[in-house]
Amino acid sequence: MLYWIYEWWHTALEGGEKWAQTFSFLNLLQYITFRAAVGCLLSFGTSILVGPWVIRRLISLKVGQPIRNAAEVHKLAELHGKKIGTPTMGGVMIVGSVIISTLVCSRPMNPFVAVCVCTMAACGLLGFCDDYKKVKTKKSDGVSAKTKLFWQLVIAVVASCFIYFKKEISGLGASDTERMLGIAGFRLGTQPIEIGQICFPLLKVPLVNLGYLAIPFFAAIIIGCSNAVNLTDGLDGLATGCTITAALAYGILAYLAGHFYMATDYLVIPHNRYVGELTVFLLSLAGAGFGFLWFNCHPAKVFMGDTGSLAIGGALGTAAICVKQELLLVIIGGVFVMEAMSVILQVGSFKLRKKRIFAMAPIHHHFELRGWHESQVIIRFWILSIMLALFGLALLKIA
Repeated sequence: MLYWIYEWWHTALEGGEKWAQTFSFLNLLQYITFRAAVGCLLSFGTSILVGPWVIRRLISLKVGQPIRNAAEVHKLAELHGKKIGTPTMGGVMIVGSVIISTLVCSRPMNPFVAVCVCTMAACGLLGFCDDYKKVKTKKSDGVSAKTKLFWQLVIAVVASCFIYFKKEISGLGASDTERMLGIAGFRLGTQPIEIGQICFPLLKVPLVNLGYLAIPFFAAIIIGCSNAVNLTDGLDGLATGCTITAALAYGILAYLAGHFYMATDYLVIPHNRYVGELTVFLLSLAGAGFGFLWFNCHPAKVFMGDTGSLAIGGALGTAAICVKQELLLVIIGGVFVMEAMSVILQVGSFKLRKKRIFAMAPIHHHFELRGWHESQVIIRFWILSIMLALFGLALLKIA
């Protein structure tokens, strides 16, 4: 909406309208940096304003978070016993704030913005269904794993196909002239690259060209990131803080990837003229995260639930693909990866060796059972997330 106001004002200015000269400050609305900052503040303010009402509403609806009993988690039940009844589904605050801010501050018809918003909304809806079943049955088991995975696969494949076949994103179907002029597709340095070519900042040439295999690869990233954030969401504010860090880091990456000189000449990273607009979406996500953290910090007044965690993971995974820094997500989202890998290793070890590697998985519970206070685990994981994000950004200029 803000950019449309700018276009309306700019048209009036070129037409010699006097009022347009008076309101010359509207020229700010064309800049991604300004609209991204406004989006961040708007999503933060929206979360802060609607948060108390949402929490009261969830409490009145008795949408309390089911906690696994002592037979399932033993000592952890004692540590988390006070969390019983804390309202869940708070992720609606995050998803709603991000969508509102994105619609107001970005160019919503931009293909990069559209695919990220739609993926986030679809994953959020799936998470909402899962949360609703949990609170309705008063059990920690929601939608069956197979059903959830099926719908995650559908969402991820649709998003991946959109990215792969949309001309402005992939360049598929564009003429050589369009690709060379940067009107469609990505370029690395001065050379156009295909959407299936996977890049990493340390190497200034593509690693491999997956071709059509990029579609299942992209889908795996979206599903994996969605589930990884979901696994991380086990302590007050843990997933929220790590989300803010990752969203800010990828917001910077999106801005740089959309800036011709910075991307093609200085950093030599994949460049697309349209991807810079994704900065507005990602900073709106960071702002919503800050707003939600206001209520989600220890001791939490509300949990995001699968409504928030699946939506956030889907959005971050899609954004990483859109920026063409998929592999960098392993570093920037390192805490999410660590949480997911701890579960995989724990399950694999128990099935193969009948022995557990960790006291409990995901790994944040392992440290709790080893004597770390919940706040210590959260803050130390936040610190780790910040350091990993900075390291990931630092790799852009190496070599």
